[in-house]
Amino acid sequence: MRRPLAAYTVLDLTNVLAGPFCGHQLAHMGARVIKVETPDGGDLARELGADPELNARHMGVSFLAQNAGKESIVLDLKDDAAKAAFLKLVARADVLLENFRPGVMQRLGLSYERLKQLNPDLVYCAISGFGQDGPYASAPAYDQIIQGMSGVMAITGTADTGPLRAGYPVADTVGGLTGAFAIAAALAAPKGSRGVFIDVSMLEATLATMGWAVSNWLVAGVQAQRVGNENMTAAPSGAFRAADGLVNIAANKQEQFEALMREIGREDLVADPRFARREARLKHRYELRALIEEQLMAKPAAHWAQALVARGVPAGEVWDVPQALAAPQIRERGFIECFPDTPGVGREVCVASAGYKLDGQAPRVAAPPPRLGEHTAKILAEIGVDSATIERMSHE
Repeated sequence: MRRPLAAYTVLDLTNVLAGPFCGHQLAHMGARVIKVETPDGGDLARELGADPELNARHMGVSFLAQNAGKESIVLDLKDDAAKAAFLKLVARADVLLENFRPGVMQRLGLSYERLKQLNPDLVYCAISGFGQDGPYASAPAYDQIIQGMSGVMAITGTADTGPLRAGYPVADTVGGLTGAFAIAAALAAPKGSRGVFIDVSMLEATLATMGWAVSNWLVAGVQAQRVGNENMTAAPSGAFRAADGLVNIAANKQEQFEALMREIGREDLVADPRFARREARLKHRYELRALIEEQLMAKPAAHWAQALVARGVPAGEVWDVPQALAAPQIRERGFIECFPDTPGVGREVCVASAGYKLDGQAPRVAAPPPRLGEHTAKILAEIGVDSATIERMSHE
């Protein structure tokens, strides 16, 4: 299996989602990711998730989802011996990843300026809600705060139901992906000129992914509206009612529209002036939707998805999460990785991998998510900490 980041070591000081998701991506690319956790429970995600028993064991589902393949070391960075050990780790590391509020690392005496003196080649990535400077830099930020302030909520839902947050933590996830991309790019620089401070703003990273919603305003002065499942740029394009649920159809091209009309038995609409051309269909989208749904209600969504794809019309069923994860397309590509007997959990744990293949193989990590402090003694011994100090630090 290709492991393009196998030569690199990442110190992951992050909590909950944006930072751990960034480290999750780097681990699947082969990096050694050492998760540096506090002795008072570690990553808050260890206590989060839908299984209360696992939360009590500090192996919460939220933690398991983002931390496979990492090693865990417990260090109290306010303790002099622990801080000295951490600085030894920094001197050997390639990347430091943190998602504290701006100023926390400086107050700990571990600013980028100090750390780069120890390791000039260090790639330091700080992920925060608003970035390291600006009027909101010190404000606390969670995913929903960023969704609201980025405009994501303002354009989600319909005129009657919105603003709505997206159904998963999109801002956290985008922030983590942005960090991983920037880190990988920095590591491509030649040794000796690699050191850099990467300042990831979740607000800016989210705005950068919003495409037409941002560019329509910046370029054309047109503000995005909440249109639910409709596609602002094409019709018929959106989620349509079939006999047993919804089917997504994206007949964005003229030939796709004509093929859709043939498949549903309404070829006559191709010549209807209201629908004959793209701009006319946009103007009369709701009339067209009603006519299409009259036909679709005769058969289930799965039938229409299969039939339309066969005609070259992009279409698909609207699945829930269990249906998506059980789909042969997901299972056969190896997207889900399972650990038969995860320590601290006592049963098989299955998690999502990275979502791509390298030379035909889905990336894998070598170990399940770690117990809190599982690798403390091993890592401290690697950097030359004596056994008595290891013993003391392991029991504090």
